Amino acid sequence: MVTGPVTVRAPAKINLHLGVGAPREDGFHPLDTVYQALRLSDDVTVSAASELTTSLVAADHIDGPSVPLGTDNIVARAATLLAARLGREPQAALHIAKQIPVAGGMAGGSADAAAALRALDRLWAADLPETALLELAAELGSDVPFALVGGTARGRGRGELVEPVVDPATWSWVVVPSTTGLSTPSVYRHFDALFPDAPAEPVGAEPLLAAIASGDPAQLGCALHNDLQAPAVDLRPELGELIARGEAEGALRGLVSGSGPTCVFLCADGGAAEATAAGLRGAGHGVVLTTTGPAPGAHLIAG
Repeated sequence: MVTGPVTVRAPAKINLHLGVGAPREDGFHPLDTVYQALRLSDDVTVSAASELTTSLVAADHIDGPSVPLGTDNIVARAATLLAARLGREPQAALHIAKQIPVAGGMAGGSADAAAALRALDRLWAADLPETALLELAAELGSDVPFALVGGTARGRGRGELVEPVVDPATWSWVVVPSTTGLSTPSVYRHFDALFPDAPAEPVGAEPLLAAIASGDPAQLGCALHNDLQAPAVDLRPELGELIARGEAEGALRGLVSGSGPTCVFLCADGGAAEATAAGLRGAGHGVVLTTTGPAPGAHLIAG
């Protein structure tokens, strides 16, 4: 066993395409989505300990007290799940360095869970095959398997059935988090209310995949799609105003990220992203981040 510390970095995700079907009998909505991992990431550091503990340091744009610690944090659940699989006690100190917006539709918690799985697998010298880690990830949440895989990928089912997509381009993004979260279940409920006749099968991602293959930012901008954007904007009209302002500042396209409330803006290149970000800051948006994608999934950076 490694005594640690072991640090793993895991990326935020955005949905370039999010098609949502009518809820199934089990209550889940079938999805056809294309994820992209961004170079906006959280780091999880694990060390040997006599008991399971969690701690956090958050960037200035993160509301640290809003992140639950102890057994309520998903990294603790990841540790407990992996320990049960290995037939051992979940003894480790887990520390999260958080950059990904909280409750923002960017799967920051899922990134932390994926990082914890990979870090603890190394700390405890388990050396589980990737298929086993992916199975554990799917038990923790629909977005956790993608956080392990990273890059660009298509997700189906509830989003947990992940298939990598060839994506050699580098895409430039502006990210604008919100200081107030937006409940994912409430957005899905509002989707059901707005679209009671939604088809059983979600809108397919083929146009988006063709745009990725083209490597053309303008074509990708035209193909971006999110079925949860309408309910998110209906619940929070200021998100629609933000998207319009970002596009006016030069972005090719603005989009609610997943269920929101974070909004992301695709730009032609890094210079255009910096210009768009400067315009949004000038319009009074205090936290505006620039980044690129795709980025690698949860990966070791120390230990």
